[in-house]
Amino acid sequence: MWEIYPPNSQDLIAVFRDEADPAKEDATFKKIVQTAEELEKADPDVHHQFAILTNAIGTNDIRAYFPFFDAKAEEHPTYAILNQLQRKAAGKIKLGLDLQGGTEFLVSLDTNHIQAADTNAATASSLERERLVSQAAEVLRRRVDRLGVAEPVIRPEGANHILIQLPGLSQANQDEARENIKKAAYLEFRMVHPDSEQLVKEGTLEPGYQLLTMKVKNPDGTFHVETLEVQKKLANGLSGKYIKVARAIRDPVSNEPVIEFSFDSAGAEKFADLTENNKGQRLAIVLDGNLYTAPVIRDRIAGTGTISGGNMDFDEAVNIANVLENPLETPVTIDQMLEVDPTLGKDSIASGINAAIYGTLAVALFMAFYYHRCGVIADMAMILNLVMLLGVMCSIDTTLTLPGIAGIVLTVGMAVDANVLIYERLREEMGQGKSMKGAIDAAYKRAFKVIFDSHSTTLISAIVLWRYGTGPVKGFGVTLTIGVALSLFTSLVMTRLIFDFLLGRGWLKRIGMLHLIKNPHWDFMRWAKPAFIASWTIILVGMCYGIFVRGREAMGIDFVGGDAVTLSYKEKIGVEKIRAALTLAKVGDVQIQYQRGAELDLLQVVSLQGKGGEVTSALAAAFPGAGFHQQGHEVVGATVGKDIQNSAIIASFLSLFFILFYVAIRYEFSFSVGAVLAVIHDVLMTIGIFCLSGLQFSAPIVAAILTIIGFSINDTIVIFDRIREDLKLGIRGSFKDVMNIALNQTLSRTLITSGTVFLATLSLYIFGGGVIHDFAFTFLVGILTGTYSSIYIASALVLWWHKGERPKSASQVVMEEAAGAAARV
Repeated sequence: MWEIYPPNSQDLIAVFRDEADPAKEDATFKKIVQTAEELEKADPDVHHQFAILTNAIGTNDIRAYFPFFDAKAEEHPTYAILNQLQRKAAGKIKLGLDLQGGTEFLVSLDTNHIQAADTNAATASSLERERLVSQAAEVLRRRVDRLGVAEPVIRPEGANHILIQLPGLSQANQDEARENIKKAAYLEFRMVHPDSEQLVKEGTLEPGYQLLTMKVKNPDGTFHVETLEVQKKLANGLSGKYIKVARAIRDPVSNEPVIEFSFDSAGAEKFADLTENNKGQRLAIVLDGNLYTAPVIRDRIAGTGTISGGNMDFDEAVNIANVLENPLETPVTIDQMLEVDPTLGKDSIASGINAAIYGTLAVALFMAFYYHRCGVIADMAMILNLVMLLGVMCSIDTTLTLPGIAGIVLTVGMAVDANVLIYERLREEMGQGKSMKGAIDAAYKRAFKVIFDSHSTTLISAIVLWRYGTGPVKGFGVTLTIGVALSLFTSLVMTRLIFDFLLGRGWLKRIGMLHLIKNPHWDFMRWAKPAFIASWTIILVGMCYGIFVRGREAMGIDFVGGDAVTLSYKEKIGVEKIRAALTLAKVGDVQIQYQRGAELDLLQVVSLQGKGGEVTSALAAAFPGAGFHQQGHEVVGATVGKDIQNSAIIASFLSLFFILFYVAIRYEFSFSVGAVLAVIHDVLMTIGIFCLSGLQFSAPIVAAILTIIGFSINDTIVIFDRIREDLKLGIRGSFKDVMNIALNQTLSRTLITSGTVFLATLSLYIFGGGVIHDFAFTFLVGILTGTYSSIYIASALVLWWHKGERPKSASQVVMEEAAGAAARV
């Protein structure tokens, strides 16, 4: 059985022992290590090693043992050194909550200021409380995203709580996350009294004012404290809610960290009026009740400003800028912090990894069997692609989740597509009697355009998802972008270098390949209209069934929330056994997670609304000896919030727009319309069949649908490129005949390119287990739909667009080339 370990699974105590300077080790150091090892035996949990080492060190100064760590300026040097050692032990690839667990924060919101006087007011206050909780959840998600923590779980829980789960945080990261979560970041702009200095000297406090102090840096680098009399009310009603953008920079003159901010349109107008009417006065900038700076207004300022002073370092400036961009409307406090286990059991993780390995091997064996030596070269490029992909993921701190592992397998399947295009071209060139070197040169040259175009359209989709997506949408975009870019390199550069090396050594005299379909002559366009009508009928039936029959039932916990049952236990039962028992009890979609608290270890099961009682009963009946006892029952909100849903929709539409633009430039506008409508068809068809299957939508399904967008356009571009080439060659016949010829010419590569991806995904479906079963099923449907739509949707739409006539631009190219040839004669 394969296993995957959390990034901090390397023993922190062992790293502490091994990284110390041997020349500095003494009896005290050995005693620390011995104590830590004894404590570890009593508590072998790897997540507790930081606390174990802290206890073992006690008040001892460990700086001498680690002279290569600069901790002289640290307020807590021991803490700083342990943080650096923990980062060293953590490895490079970050794992998600599903694979390694992490830290859970239960945050409560102060909504006591919302009061109801009557029934109508009670309804209004309830709605306002829900709005505040929802607003806080989205704000906290944006703050966490800015921390670089990928794919967190953030959902409303109960009436005024929010649950935040962050994967694999070190102790220092936990502290930073805690501070960013609870910081209100209430920014105020207030006027300083014109006679503040004199009033402070006299000890007089004017009504409506308060005394605030700030640190001011002297020319010699020292500081002094300045006290100012500052108005209590906001100046012109200006506060942090009008902040649009905030970022930390360094002052070009002093090199001190400052926060540069800009207002939205309403704030810019208020700020302009404020500065226009108060020239020569001092404006106090107050953050969370602390006076940071009080500059003199010299002139009218339209919509930007800076915050300096406060003796802040650059990291603090970055954190303040983060929370300024994402202000909370109500104060929050952290009620509880727990360590949580992976949401997947060891069996699920192992089966997912095994499925990934089987899928990769299946693709590699198929390529070697079908293309012989060329297939082995493609496999070498695929391995290089995989190694480079993992390397880039390490360098940019990408978080790996189980759907991410599935995505890597799909990337492997798609990585061989370019090689298939090259090899099928190579077959054609060799069939024309060219030499080996000439055939290889021609194959790479002619395949380059279609490979570049197909990868560029997929890359457009990936970059848009990366740039405009949030949460899992953004993470998916990052992985897809890396995979597509590396695939271009390995298929066009790596394989060509190997071929040139073999030719140069005289080791490549002939190439043998199997041939799936030889010289087909099928009339695809004959069935275009019936196929088109059947497609949209299935889409209409599926969408109507999903919307009007299943409705909310089609949505899983990620989208609609549910019941969270918290249970104490005497015996720990495996996650997979619990999942199997709940599946047998027909509870439906569930999320299972063990939690480790300071006093009590708990099991939390989140199910669909109204199923909480069934969960408790089913577990008690299935595992009577486990001693499950219900400790709490809460209604929880969705983890896929409106921000993520909106970002996915916006990013998808932007992807389609840019694809439309790119294909229109590279081909014709009719081709771009056909390609985009085929992608829309594939997405709707997949959703329709998914609804008919009775499955429920979850966060991984969003990733699967986004994958279909990138995959679908790939095959369409391959067909369009051959249609364009045949039109330029002036092949005789109607546009329908030319299109059928192009479809028959590309049929073999269409089936093989789709087949390799299908093979890899089928492995995930068969061996991946229940957790990624739905993800794999969705993409299998998308692969079949995408292959079909390239022929009967995209190509058919182009044919009908031109009413069966050849595109004028293509006819013009043929006429110009014929005229040029005649002139040369």
